[in-house]
Amino acid sequence: MTWLITGGAGFIGAHVVRALRGAGEPVAVYDDLSTGDRSRVPADVPFVRGSTLDGALLRRTLADLSVRGVVHLAAKKQVAESVERPLLYYRENVQGLETLLEAVADSGVRAFLFSSSAAVYGMPDVPMVTETTPCVPINPYGETKLAGEWMVRATGKAHGIATASMRYFNVAGAATPELADTGVSNLVPMVFEKLTRGAAPVIFGDDYDTEDGTCVRDFIHVDDVASAHLAAARALLGREPGTDLTVDVGRGEGVSVREMIELIGEVTGYGAEAAPVLAPRRAGDPARVVASAERIRTELGWSARHDVREMVASAWEGWCLAHPGARRPAAAST
Repeated sequence: MTWLITGGAGFIGAHVVRALRGAGEPVAVYDDLSTGDRSRVPADVPFVRGSTLDGALLRRTLADLSVRGVVHLAAKKQVAESVERPLLYYRENVQGLETLLEAVADSGVRAFLFSSSAAVYGMPDVPMVTETTPCVPINPYGETKLAGEWMVRATGKAHGIATASMRYFNVAGAATPELADTGVSNLVPMVFEKLTRGAAPVIFGDDYDTEDGTCVRDFIHVDDVASAHLAAARALLGREPGTDLTVDVGRGEGVSVREMIELIGEVTGYGAEAAPVLAPRRAGDPARVVASAERIRTELGWSARHDVREMVASAWEGWCLAHPGARRPAAAST
């Protein structure tokens, strides 16, 4: 059977393509290239450029490629942008998913894997987040992901499709330099961008109720996220039609923003140049969001393999490849 990976030319999507393809699963990619990069998709992987709002193209693609499983990653994902442009996010993330699910329900697809997010939890006031922690999203992005989970679950039950929702935590790293995250919306590349143009990284608030006063997050290597998709995809094929699984995808270990910036300075060679400056808290930043990672271990036999240092080192290698002219640390240029 062929797995259609929507958003397969994106940062996470390209890693999922790599993981499934490396395990011998036939894959194809559907991507509108609004943020994805066609060069991330291997030449021998079937590729269709299109929007998830295009129902006719989706139906043709599912039929022409004999698709029996879908991994849906295509979505808008910037929290701040979702606050500024909520209707765009509801159109792309909710209406786009609705259009895709309608095509899927009519096309004999047996399995549907949905890319969700820890943003569905909002600001959880618990040491470890579990899948039963109440979902109270605080921005349109998180709302669209939670609505997506509901739609996927209900559609699967109504049409006999095995479904799963994967709630990612903070994704970083790269399996190969060519697949690295070149955007600056996530903490690790955001710090790289600051350092390579001679600016100081920024910490938004150091008065949280955490060990060092800065926010604590669960950072997960993108290669581990990809392997979690492979485990879930294979598990869905053995599940009863209409059943659903929701899992958190994290390491189950928290790292503070200050600790992460210090590690980035160490790994990249910037050292003291990576000393951060302080700024006021940002509205909506929870103090601590760390996954328990127990259900995914129990249900799928999966656990993360990479540590935080590996994430930073692999991400830095990819950043350097993508930005050959960027300023390097003084120690490295002498």
